[in-house]
Amino acid sequence: MTKYTSKTELEVRARQLLKERGVKIDDIAELVYYLQSKYHNDLTMDTCRFNVNRVLTKREVQNAVITGIELDMLAEKKLLSEPLQETIQIDEGLYGIDEVIALSIVNVYGSIGLTNFGYIDKQKPGILEKLNDKSSGEIHTFLDDIVGAVAAAASSRLAHGDAENEHEELDG
Repeated sequence: MTKYTSKTELEVRARQLLKERGVKIDDIAELVYYLQSKYHNDLTMDTCRFNVNRVLTKREVQNAVITGIELDMLAEKKLLSEPLQETIQIDEGLYGIDEVIALSIVNVYGSIGLTNFGYIDKQKPGILEKLNDKSSGEIHTFLDDIVGAVAAAASSRLAHGDAENEHEELDG
């Protein structure tokens, strides 16, 4: 077994990479709030945070986070071969693989995540605006879509009422 094959180690690494790249759980929770507040009058940041954390426990999500962020970091160090290096470096609009990785996250909680992802990817609120700022010199070709996808998946999870059921199970 390699170093990051257990679920716990994968999750720790995925969360560590998000933090190292300047993304906090609260940043993603704010996106969930942005997507869901008009549908849930009593929505709290705690509920949004809970759903983000649940999404990040999924192995498929952890693998997508790690893969995407590692590719961004390799591009920053100019360690990819051409034409891939420039494609990722400039976040070329027709590339699409960054969205494909994001869709693997979105699909974990059903098709409603797809519409949430499309909407938030177009709007780019909160942390997504920062991640899309090319003037920083950092490359977030994958990370912006991954963060949007985690938020979309957490929003889908919330929309399906999974969080409420789990709170009842944990309390009971």
